[in-house]
Amino acid sequence: MTTATTVPSRDEIDEAMRDVVDPELGINVVDLGLVYDAHVDEGTEGAVITLDMTLTSAACPLTDVIEDQANTALTGGPKPLAAEMKINWVWMPPWGPDKITDDGREQLRALGFNV
Repeated sequence: MTTATTVPSRDEIDEAMRDVVDPELGINVVDLGLVYDAHVDEGTEGAVITLDMTLTSAACPLTDVIEDQANTALTGGPKPLAAEMKINWVWMPPWGPDKITDDGREQLRALGFNV
């Protein structure tokens, strides 16, 4: 496995995480405002990215799907950003529609949502 050799920026992490799509809404987790923060540490095999993320509902049954997509987005492919990825699921502050980016709002409107 190829490991990342440089510390990824928050912009690079966000760009990669745009490939992670909320399975219920069909919008990426960055534009939905589900990624609160990202930390990068140096592990024995390379960079370790830890994400502070939330979900639209604490009862969401699809955390495994989102976690698998995030792992692929950050540690997979020909140029992985990290050797390892972890998610801290956080519930404070609670997610709300105010966290959705302008791009996310446009995508939701295109799907028929009123946001």
